[in-house]
Amino acid sequence: MALSGQKARFDAGIARKAMMSCIWLALACILFAAPVAANEAAEPSPTELIEGLISGRAPVGGPFELTDQTGHRRTDMDFRGKLVVLYFGYTYCPDVCPTELQSISLALGKLGAAADLVQPVFITVDPERDTPARLAEFVSSFHPRLIGLTGSLAEIRKTAIAYRTFFVKNSAVASGEYSFDHTGFIYLIGKDGRYLGFLRPGVTPDAIADAIRARLEPE
Repeated sequence: MALSGQKARFDAGIARKAMMSCIWLALACILFAAPVAANEAAEPSPTELIEGLISGRAPVGGPFELTDQTGHRRTDMDFRGKLVVLYFGYTYCPDVCPTELQSISLALGKLGAAADLVQPVFITVDPERDTPARLAEFVSSFHPRLIGLTGSLAEIRKTAIAYRTFFVKNSAVASGEYSFDHTGFIYLIGKDGRYLGFLRPGVTPDAIADAIRARLEPE
C-alpha cells in the first residue's frame, strides 16, 4: 500500500468530509443497537461508552501495554513528554481508517517543527489479522513516526474500553474476510498522559492541526 495510493484515496474522500458528522452519529446509533455477547455482559454498553465520552462525565484513558510494529512491547509511559494523537481502527479498513490517518499525517505536516512534540499512535481493533508485520507495512504509508500497536484481544479490548471506544466484528463474508464496526474518534493525550479531549470523525487536517497547536501552547 504505497503512500501515493493512500494520498489518492484521501483526495477521493475529501468530498465526503461534510457528511462525516452525520455518519458518525449514524454509526453511533447502529452501535447502540449492537447485541452484546453473554460473556461480555459485564462490559460497558456502546451507549455507555459513547455517551460517557461525549458528555465528558466519564473518565477516559489509562495505562496500557501493547506490541508495536517492530515486535517490541510498549506502554503508555513510553510516550510521556509528547502530545499523543491516538486513533483506533484496523488495517483492512477499506476507506475511513486510511482517510483519518492521512488527515492526521497531513495535520502534523502543517505543524512544522512543532510536530516533533507530537506522537501519532494507531491501535488496531483487529489483532487477529493485524500482526506486527502487517502493522509495519500499513503504518509506513502514513506519517514516518506513526506507531502501530497490537496485542491480544483482551489487551485491545481493555485499552479500547479505557478510551471509550466500541468495536464489534462483523460476520465473515468469506474465509478470513470480515470487517469491523467501530467508533472513529481521534483522542488527544497530554505530555503527562492525561486525556485532553477528542475530535469527531471527518475533521479536516487544518482542524486537527489547530486542536493540536492549541494544546501545545503553554497555559
